[in-house]
Amino acid sequence: MYRFLLTPRWWGINLFVVLAIPFCVFMGTWQLGRFEDRVQTHEAADKQPAPGTRAAEPLDDLLPVDTVTSGRPATATGRYADQFLVPGRKLDDRDGFYVVGMLRTDSGKALPVVRGWLPGKAGHTSVPPAPTGNVTVTGDLQASENPGTAGVDAKGGLPDGQVSMISAASLVNLVPYDVYDAWVTLQQTDARSGGTSSAEATDSADRTDAAAGAAKGAAALRPVPAAAAPGTGLDLKAFQNLGYLCEWFVFAAFVLFMWFRLVRREAEAVRDVRLGLVTATDAPPSPGTATGTATGTTPAPASTPATDKAPDTPTGP
Repeated sequence: MYRFLLTPRWWGINLFVVLAIPFCVFMGTWQLGRFEDRVQTHEAADKQPAPGTRAAEPLDDLLPVDTVTSGRPATATGRYADQFLVPGRKLDDRDGFYVVGMLRTDSGKALPVVRGWLPGKAGHTSVPPAPTGNVTVTGDLQASENPGTAGVDAKGGLPDGQVSMISAASLVNLVPYDVYDAWVTLQQTDARSGGTSSAEATDSADRTDAAAGAAKGAAALRPVPAAAAPGTGLDLKAFQNLGYLCEWFVFAAFVLFMWFRLVRREAEAVRDVRLGLVTATDAPPSPGTATGTATGTTPAPASTPATDKAPDTPTGP
């Protein structure tokens, strides 16, 4: 009854099933591995000491930023140069913007420093001035942002002095010096002066300038918490891997189900013909075949009925 499985057409179907099911299973297990890797990375990140309990290290010792160094306290010394505002950033569900100062280090490269967050609209809110002179900042190290980073709205058309994301690739086009492929967010801000309490000025003029900014009515900067390293949290992408895992196994089950269904349909057609329940011409066509060829036979052409009547012949008078 199942000899039809050895026909060339069924060899093609069987080969597709044999290749499709292992492929679906492989892709499903690969997605499972990606999900487990994210879970393990998340658990390892949770076991790391809190940033505030770690000793600060020089910036150059922590570069490049990876899942291990992200969030660790870094120190850098230099002078604040240009300042940029990053609009569209929320803190405690309130709209506001980041204040980013470009710290020119002794190497000539600049480190983007998020001095803090202010409520309101960028460009319409008074911003405390950055400390002057040489300062040493201590902040949590972060990797450069990209359009896929949470909270980033990579839209163009921003006014001068504003950027949509904190990235060396975008900032290097706005300043005449090199930029570190990283940034830091200060751990604390000084509400009294509007400057950074983690910045240690080398001259007394720094606090004088910052106090002057506060006297002008500038709001106090609020520290921006460090974000988790990319790929270490159980975010939407992690659960997407779990969803893809289910999809691949559903595909494998569907392929197997359709193969059994086709085999059963073909076997029932062959059985009905053998039992005489239907003729070969009445049997339902199997997949990929024309009607009337289920058993490999073709109906005989209808014969022309013969006649015994002699042709009419003319008769004489």
